[in-house]
Amino acid sequence: MSTLTKVALFTNEYPPHVYGGAGVHVEYLSRELAKLVPVEVRCFGDQDVADPNLRVRGYPAWPEAKRQTDPRFSGALDAFQRNLAMAKDTLDADVVHCHTWYTDIAGFIAKKLWGVPLVVTIHSLEPLRPWKVEQLGNAYHLSSWIEQTGIEDADAVIAVSRETRNDVLRLFKVDPEKVHVIHNGIDLQQYRMNHASEALTSRGVDPARPFVLFVGRITRQKGIIHLVNAIPEIDPSLQIVLCAGAPDTKEIGEEMAARVEEVSRGRSGVIWIREMLPREDVNQFYSHAAVFCCPSVYEPFGIINLEAMACETAVVASAVGGIPEVVVPGETGLLVDLKLKDGSFEPVDSRQYSHDLAVAINQVALDPALRERFGQNGRKRVENHFSWTAIARRTLDLYQGLAGKPSGASKVP
Repeated sequence: MSTLTKVALFTNEYPPHVYGGAGVHVEYLSRELAKLVPVEVRCFGDQDVADPNLRVRGYPAWPEAKRQTDPRFSGALDAFQRNLAMAKDTLDADVVHCHTWYTDIAGFIAKKLWGVPLVVTIHSLEPLRPWKVEQLGNAYHLSSWIEQTGIEDADAVIAVSRETRNDVLRLFKVDPEKVHVIHNGIDLQQYRMNHASEALTSRGVDPARPFVLFVGRITRQKGIIHLVNAIPEIDPSLQIVLCAGAPDTKEIGEEMAARVEEVSRGRSGVIWIREMLPREDVNQFYSHAAVFCCPSVYEPFGIINLEAMACETAVVASAVGGIPEVVVPGETGLLVDLKLKDGSFEPVDSRQYSHDLAVAINQVALDPALRERFGQNGRKRVENHFSWTAIARRTLDLYQGLAGKPSGASKVP
């Protein structure tokens, strides 16, 4: 039984407001931790949950963030204000655990005010996402400072992959002994083979015809434009299903629309689903796909690959970040080498990368026996290595190792 009396999780995303892997992570981690110790979640939004062992409280947006300023600044300024509100509210937890830069400054301040250890999980790193200047303008420097401040003052840093740990040690002044690797996980019951197909047919996808699937946001990071550019070289017998919404900027959304229109001319079966689909519907798409493609140029872990593998789907992904710790080439899918330009996250040869994606996709999708073997192996790998129950226990062990240690401030009586 845990010696902790309570833990607090600070996060931007929490259901029903989840749009990325970090939100999925916090949703399941909080649920599993709550089976072991009382948990309080402070998040962005209007959530208000008071279950016996799980208290969730949302913090609303700050209207002033958009007034009389560069509109690109509003996201970071709004986050900063919500961080102040999160940190100042009475905290009776033994540990505060922050997820993404959006709440790192809240954890930093809470550590000082309430005298509790600070844990920060790295889901991505601002220095490795320079394209965010398009989205945030100079507020990118504010988000980077918030992240650096939280990481370098944390009592423990959790990296979601070994490669992410290497990035943390390379980019920040952190004692290596404080940086721990705890992978993301998957709910093995919610993500599994689903033979239903109404989610596909209602959106114009033919379940009887093999298709390549992408699921994710329209961002530079996710590399979707490279997959779109690969479409002319993907076998015409294959459908291309892009479950892609929420563009980071108007410009990248327009670029995506123009390129999809261009590659769709004279080719049937290119289907772009712009809505964010319910989890049950996404499972149907995973389960029926011939191959799932993750063309990311930056991916600290890539939880999306776990979701596909859990639904017994073969994966073709870029060999970047934490993806090689998830996808085993020749066993659960294929990895495509990606060489990036120095100091950027643009491929050295974008055409070659798109070509290589197409070659790998064709190799898997056109070989039913191979994709079945990859799919079965993927499910086994997920079951053996990535359950949330094990991840929650490892996280709790880390908390317990910090409890009672000096945190840089006196504990409030």
